[in-house]
Amino acid sequence: MIIIENINKSFGNKIVLNNLSSRFEKGKINFIIGKSGSGKTMAVKCMLGLHRLDSGNIFFDNRNFFDISAEQKQEIRKEIGMVFQGGALFDSMTIEQNVMFPLKMSSSYSFSKMKKRVDFCLKRVDLDNVNQLFPSELSGGMQKRVAIARAIVLKPKYLFCDEPNSGLDPTTASVIDNLLKEITYEYNITTVINTHDMNSVMEIGDNIIFISEGVKKWSGDSSMFLNSKSKELNDFIFSSNVFRKLRDI
Repeated sequence: MIIIENINKSFGNKIVLNNLSSRFEKGKINFIIGKSGSGKTMAVKCMLGLHRLDSGNIFFDNRNFFDISAEQKQEIRKEIGMVFQGGALFDSMTIEQNVMFPLKMSSSYSFSKMKKRVDFCLKRVDLDNVNQLFPSELSGGMQKRVAIARAIVLKPKYLFCDEPNSGLDPTTASVIDNLLKEITYEYNITTVINTHDMNSVMEIGDNIIFISEGVKKWSGDSSMFLNSKSKELNDFIFSSNVFRKLRDI
């Protein structure tokens, strides 16, 4: 579980996060949604330790990330997997080398043990016989699956995903959604997804928080999502043609 408690972040006179609190449950898909510039990406960056908070606390299973030593922070970082928006694969490395990279950086495995773990993770995301290919030889959806394999190779307790369906067609996006859900449930991971994709939120959202101008305006699950009394959330949801049609049914 990850808990953010009254976190604040400003740049000069610009308030980006304003007294934001939430719980991100273990073994569940936790979404952060909001318009561009709402503060959701900054919230994730603060959880990852990429930005220092002005005030507030962030707990990883009762460990306060901003009140521990540098060595303890590094141990928590080893427990975090990250799926970047564009996949962020290394073009000059093979798929096997990409997935193996975190193991080389943060484990003491022998090469044979690393190879076995890489093969397992690639199989888990339904990719076989791609080890010696390069990212440019794979489709966008396959590259996202490689990124997921790399994110779970160190058996993380926490998985962060930044717009994992960006640039994917609806069918491929659904495959990625289902894969993230399966992995989260199977390995009891605390998964946090930052997204604009309302279809994903509806399909796999266990916990959802909606942020506007750095403030949490609504929280709930997908069963409550379309019946919210929050005008700001409804304006955000029904800004797409698909969801406007749902509202009018």
